Amino acid sequence: MKVVVAGVGAFGRKHLNAIKEIDDVEVVALVGRRQEQTQSVADEYRVAFASTDLSAALALPGVDAAILCTPTSMHAQQAIQCMEAGKHVQVEIPLADSWEDANAVNSQQEKTGLVCMVGHTRRFNPSHQWVNQRIRKGELRIQQLDVQTYFYRRKNINANGEPRSWTDHLLWHHAAHTVDLFQYQTGEKVVAANGIEGPHHPELGIAMDMSIQLKTESGAILTLSLSFNNDGPLGSAFRYICDNGTYIAQYDDLVDGHEEPIDVSKVDVSMNGIELQDREFFAAIREGREANSSVAQVLDCYRVLNQIERQFQS
Repeated sequence: MKVVVAGVGAFGRKHLNAIKEIDDVEVVALVGRRQEQTQSVADEYRVAFASTDLSAALALPGVDAAILCTPTSMHAQQAIQCMEAGKHVQVEIPLADSWEDANAVNSQQEKTGLVCMVGHTRRFNPSHQWVNQRIRKGELRIQQLDVQTYFYRRKNINANGEPRSWTDHLLWHHAAHTVDLFQYQTGEKVVAANGIEGPHHPELGIAMDMSIQLKTESGAILTLSLSFNNDGPLGSAFRYICDNGTYIAQYDDLVDGHEEPIDVSKVDVSMNGIELQDREFFAAIREGREANSSVAQVLDCYRVLNQIERQFQS
């Protein structure tokens, strides 16, 4: 399978490293914002074609699919562009930064029938998979999911500490991980949503602190705190408070409520959530089926984000 990767920043590299672990997949082109940087990464990963033009990469002979790790504001338009070119597409989270654009991508997928998957990585982390498997077996039921997502982003930098050409967003990016995970793990729609945001950064123009509360049909609740002002340990911690135990997940690791480690090494074929996400994308293409975290499956997450954003605006 021949794949184009667009975006050569922190997450583009994560996908390039993941794909190296997957048989029968070849990255044939890299697309970036600056030719010199893109060529440098292409040389490092031995990719033959480097360009600043996504259309040129998609037009290469035999290209089957694309993975988009580009700035958020480009995701929806580029996902549609890939499908218009007849290519399957995985777009990194978030799918879009508006409800209208999210719907437009979903409409294009329905029109073409191509695999269109969104990088909601929490569905694939072995820690969250372990909890999901127990829920599906009827061994657990979530009472509350308590999540802290904390970063120190007072300057416009990426996960590698490098300058960014675009501005990240707590709601449409980081909250999207948890809003989707909450609905995925409970198997229910969100029926009540409430959000408040703190002051906007004078230069970045975004809220640097945020609090979100959700409730599902059966009464399970989510409490989510997010910050770009946090000067301390970084990342996301997910506390599952269940009817039969408490579990704390942090990326691919899991402990119980007493901080005793839980072995999740046998949950899947890898301990790397990004690799598992990419494996699902390629498997869905080969098997001609809908992918886990398809645009249709995650669309309701963006409905909830839109509802919360409207609260902020009012």
